[in-house]
Amino acid sequence: MANRVTILGSYVADVAFRVDRLPNWGETRMGQSFQLGPGGKGSNQAVAAARAGANVSFISKLGPDPFGEIARTLYRKEGIDTQYIFSSPNPTGSAAILIDAANGENAIIIVPGACFELTPAEVDQATALIASSSIFVAQLELPLATVEHGLRLAHTQGVPTILNPAPAATLPAAIYPLCDYLTPNETEAAALTGIPVTDLASAEEAASSLLALGVRNIILTLGAQGALIKTQTLTRHISAVDAGPVVETTGAGDAFNGGLATALAEGMNLVEATQFACVVAGISVTRPGTAPSMPHRSEIDAIRVVTPAST
Repeated sequence: MANRVTILGSYVADVAFRVDRLPNWGETRMGQSFQLGPGGKGSNQAVAAARAGANVSFISKLGPDPFGEIARTLYRKEGIDTQYIFSSPNPTGSAAILIDAANGENAIIIVPGACFELTPAEVDQATALIASSSIFVAQLELPLATVEHGLRLAHTQGVPTILNPAPAATLPAAIYPLCDYLTPNETEAAALTGIPVTDLASAEEAASSLLALGVRNIILTLGAQGALIKTQTLTRHISAVDAGPVVETTGAGDAFNGGLATALAEGMNLVEATQFACVVAGISVTRPGTAPSMPHRSEIDAIRVVTPAST
């Protein structure tokens, strides 16, 4: 199917608490609010891509519990293909999210649960789907062997791949050449390269180091500073999009990756796709939550400005 984005990734239920400051060990603090909803990097990216206009298929695994039913209900509502969401007898995963009520920054603890049981053999069952996709997306909230297998399968089928290397982890050398697009943030780029990313110059140095490992395109996300594109022939800083006051940054990276995948699947060039992704992320941080904060295509197009793809 045209504009097909297939995402291999995690689902966990987000249990989010807003608080004026994090408690110390042994301390109890009263929070300002509580919210339960769908989360997990893969699932969030699937919702972001679907709302941005892609035809999305999601490959994951859920447990037989209320947390898993939250996901199933969400995917029906968002029109996400669930043919290859497998079932586990074990509990669906969960993430505890502590949000600073003053600035929207967050700290997160994840127990991945059922999705972490997803196997390479189960991914193989989706071979025909992956082969028919415009782009394939993965992150690192699944077993690394399963992630690498999915990337290799897509690469073998000639399908462009995006790896969002989050959360930060050490990757085997063999995985980099399987990545057409690698989308680390500053922390993840530093973990992968050993180069602290503190400004555009160090971001470019880290991106160059990742290119040398065999990745074809680096899009290094820089939070409020936007993103840096680095390829063998192009270096381009894309500014962040100010869509309003920041409410919460949780899920901004997932919004960016879902938007990027959608734009690339539509045939946009890398500069245009990164600009599109910055709009998606910029809107998402003006709202609370992860999946619920993802904007729809009409909202994205209302503030998107296409600029020339020059160097």
